[in-house]
Order: sequence, then structure tokens, then C-alpha cells
Amino acid sequence: MILSPDLRDIERTAQSDAERKLARLLHDVPGANAVAFHSVKLRTAPGKQMAEADFVILWKGVAITVEVKGGGVKKFDGAWYTVDRHGDNHKLKSSPIDQARDAMFALREILREDGLGWFPSEAIAVTPDIDHPPTDVSWKATHWLAKESMTADALTSALDLIAHAAPDAPRGTPVARVDALRERLFGEFSRLPVIDAQRGAVIDEQNTATAEQARVLAGLSKNPRILVLGGAGTGKSVVLAEAAKLEAAAGRSVLVTFRSPGLRAFFEPRLTGRAIEVREFASIDPSSQFDVLLVDEAQDLMYADAMDVLDRVVVGGRGHGRWRMFLDQNNQSHVDGCFDDDVFEIVRAEGIEYDLSKNVRNTRAIVHMVQEYLGADVGDPGIVNGERIQWETVARQESRAEAVRIARSFKKDGVKASDIWVIPATAVESLDEIVDGIRVLSPRVAKGLEAEHVIVCELPSEFSDAALAAIYVAVTRARVTLHVVYTDADRRRLQVLARRAEVRA
Repeated sequence: MILSPDLRDIERTAQSDAERKLARLLHDVPGANAVAFHSVKLRTAPGKQMAEADFVILWKGVAITVEVKGGGVKKFDGAWYTVDRHGDNHKLKSSPIDQARDAMFALREILREDGLGWFPSEAIAVTPDIDHPPTDVSWKATHWLAKESMTADALTSALDLIAHAAPDAPRGTPVARVDALRERLFGEFSRLPVIDAQRGAVIDEQNTATAEQARVLAGLSKNPRILVLGGAGTGKSVVLAEAAKLEAAAGRSVLVTFRSPGLRAFFEPRLTGRAIEVREFASIDPSSQFDVLLVDEAQDLMYADAMDVLDRVVVGGRGHGRWRMFLDQNNQSHVDGCFDDDVFEIVRAEGIEYDLSKNVRNTRAIVHMVQEYLGADVGDPGIVNGERIQWETVARQESRAEAVRIARSFKKDGVKASDIWVIPATAVESLDEIVDGIRVLSPRVAKGLEAEHVIVCELPSEFSDAALAAIYVAVTRARVTLHVVYTDADRRRLQVLARRAEVRA
């Protein structure tokens, strides 16, 4: 069964050993299309406390909300209590079954408001530390699972009985398709990992899975070959990391590869401790093979020789194997590597195509700036909060010095130096140095990565394809604020560039 988040993250964040125990069992339950979402918070009617489901399990088309209680559970004088290992009683607001039902009704209401339609749902309690569930006329015996159900086989049988008991749709009621329900649950409850979350509303808006990202995650188990297209800032690398976790959790050997060396620093902290190999393309052993191949920034490898290598390292080859390629067809395809249109069309025909059309990194001001000057599609702006772009005019020879001065002023205002980048757009490809704790790096090194505050300087004097690609990468790295240091001559060239982009549009 697929877990969201994956088992490693649940074991790290779960509030109780009982939840961890159930997560491990769910992980071992067979079912490629089954999904268990952990720690699901559900808004309820105004004035009521928010409901929470310890798990929501989509099993054979039925949404099962689960309340998990560790230790002992008892009822005394009409009130329910848990009993900890010391024998102390802790009063519950209601029975575990009623808590699960509250979450079930909240889930129904949320998806009804979203126009999904009717879907079968059930509510259950799980108490893995007691021998036998309590009996009561207010619930079915099959809907309270205890220690006797705590094996993968027993849990599978129990879920089958629960799903079989689910009611049929009322006559004349529109019924949600199972695929639509699955996608909507991913959209509501998949929370992509927080990256340096500390800038209020901007960061909050960047941390919830967009509908397109949820659709990709939901489609992973069903489609062996997936091509994900999206501009800078649409969340490709974050979704790829989550996809790699899901594949590894299913017991498959996984290779995550890319051309840009800097992406190793992005993926390794997110994927460490799992059966996932993170390797730069140049260091792939061509004699090795993996059950699943995931390629980030695949536009850098979209040429025949590179595709031949990838064809060899995935079991079944590109035509019959299991792979996910994430790429940006915009200006970014001219920064590094090689992009062959004919090769792209061949690869495109081999997989199912998904588009990420919502920009979840850059603020609205940055998205509009990229569209205005470069005519590049980086998705619809999803981050509406944030400052306008700051333009600083200097003499040509002072461009980088002014950028570093701005970066130092951020430090004085309390911003961590590690959250600030200076990107000279015409820097040599290998530039990556630290100045007063602030990272100064080239567009090539920055590609695929991001920082909260970015200062772009040393704009090109001519706008070749490579130069435009460098600007595109530089300005789309920023999550919160973007400063552009430019000269009077740069301003005139940018005005010409904007007119050209307007004509192309």
C-alpha cells in the first residue's frame, strides 16, 4: 500500500507508537492502488473544533477514516478513557469510533463542497495494544480492530470486510469515480515537504500540493512511464523526490539522476536512509540496472547518447521500463547539456504526459517579470503575497559589488546568510563561492535549486539563446524577494527585449 507521507516520514513525525505500528502494517499490506494518508486535519463547520483522522485509507474505492489509540481503552460511567503504561486514565472527548465518524463526516462535507459527488466511506477504530475490541450496539464488530488484527494478512482481511460493508449510493445521487476520489484525496492531503519555512504567508502558500502536483502523485502507481513538463518554479524537483519515496516504499530499486551537480545537495537530504541511489548522470555505471528511473532537469539529457545510457540502466528499457522524467522546455533547456527536439518527440511518445501549470515557488511579480521580458511560460502565479521586484541602477563595473552590498544589508536585517544568493548572469559556469557567508554562484550551478532572496547582477550585453537562458534561470531561483542590479545600458536592452516578447505573444 502507498503511504503519504512515506513510512520513514511517518515514523519520524507520528505522535504515538500505535500510529507507527499501524503505518508499518499498512506498508506491508498488498494493494498497488490503495493509499493511506497519515495525520489528516479536516476543517468542520464554523465554531466546531477541527476534526482529525489519524489515517484516511482509500481501499477498493472506499474512504476509511481511522482513529488510532495506543494503550488500554475503557468506558466508565458513560465516559471513555485511554489507559497508559503506568495505569493512569486519560479522558477522551468521545469514543474512538465517534472520533473517527466525526472525521468521516468532515471529509464527506469537504469533498461535497468541492463538487466531487457521493463516495462510499466508513469509520473505524484501531487499538493495537488490547486483545479484544469492546462491544457496543452503536458500531459493527468489524469496525473496531484490536491486537488480533495486527498482522498484514489479518489487516487486509479486515479492510476487505469494512469496504464490503460500505453503503451503496442513494438513488439518483451523482457518484464520484474512484480515480477522481484518489486524485482529490492526494490534492487535499498530500503535503509536500517544507523547505526553509520562515517567511509567513509566502512560504505557507508554497507548501501545499497544487492540483497538478497531486495529479502526478496520484498517477504514479498506475502509469509506468511518465513525462512531467513544467517551467521553473512549478515544483518538479519536489514532486520527483516524493515520487522516489513512493517507489522505494513499494520495494523497487530506484535511481534518481540529473546533469547539474548542485541537485545532489537538494535530493540527498530528502532521500537519505531509503533504498534510493542519487547519482549525477556523468557518474552512472552503465552496467547497473534499476527497477525505476527518475530524471530531473531531463531537458539537459534530451539527446541520443544520453537516452541510450538511460535505456540501459532501467529494467525493461525506456520502451517497456518504469521511469519518470521531469523537464522544462523553456529557456532552461539552453543552460546545460543538450536538447534535441527529435529525441524529445521520441521520448514523448513513450510515456504519459503531465503538465505542472501552477508556479509554486516564485511570487506573482517574478512570474510576470519572466513573462514580460523573456516570453517564457513558468505557470500561473500561485504565490500572490510577496514584494515587488527591486531594480537597482549602478555603473557596469560596480554591478557585483552592489549586489553583495544588498545581500549584506539583508544580513543586517536578520536574514540568514544561507538564505541569500548573488547570481551574476554572465558568470563563468563554475562560479560557486562564499562571500561573507553569502553564496555567489553562476546560473548553471544554481539551476534546479532555489533560495529565499536572490540578487541578480552582471546582465549580458547581448541576448543570445544562452544569455536569455542564464537570465531565466537566475531570476526564477527566488522564493521571496528578487533584486536586479542593472546599468542604464541594461535597461535599454531590457526594454527592447520586452517589446520582442510582446510581439511573440
